[in-house]
Amino acid sequence: MTATPSISRFPVPEIKDLPDDIRERVLAVQEKAGFVPNVFLVMAHRPDEFRAFFAYHDALMEKPGNLTKAEREMIVVATSNANQCQYCVIAHGAILRIRAKNPRIADQVAVNYRKADITPRQKAMLDFAMKVSARAQEVDDQDFGMLQQHGFTQDDIWDIAGIAAFFGLSNRMANVTSMRPNDEFYAMGR
Repeated sequence: MTATPSISRFPVPEIKDLPDDIRERVLAVQEKAGFVPNVFLVMAHRPDEFRAFFAYHDALMEKPGNLTKAEREMIVVATSNANQCQYCVIAHGAILRIRAKNPRIADQVAVNYRKADITPRQKAMLDFAMKVSARAQEVDDQDFGMLQQHGFTQDDIWDIAGIAAFFGLSNRMANVTSMRPNDEFYAMGR
């Protein structure tokens, strides 16, 4: 029999020991999803950082706007793959499959978004997100012009950049902590 691997290199608090606001959020997620995504437990090791992390996450990922929730998840999956973040590719891939109502899209975007069954607009969005993720210092007016040709506004461009940048942080923390994806993610949306 194989032992279940730890979900983090750092101590993972028990739900009952969490500060009230964090415990309430974790339990609400558990109620909605049917399980607690490991990112909530791993990040709860540092409560102040948990609060800041999820506040910024929600500001980027849950807001209304010209980017659909599925497109926001595409950015996460593509950039997380480039950053070799297993947790985010698996977890956000599951969310992408559900939000796009497409069981193949996450695998396509993660492996090679340029060959994925997505629109030219979405490819331009991901080209920019990948540039922000790997070479933000090279972003220039031509990048903005290309995105504007595809109908993206200044606010959309900020959102694309913000998501790519935020998940750069998330990917690095997931890799450093050795955060494991929950088994439940693998079957979601298939």
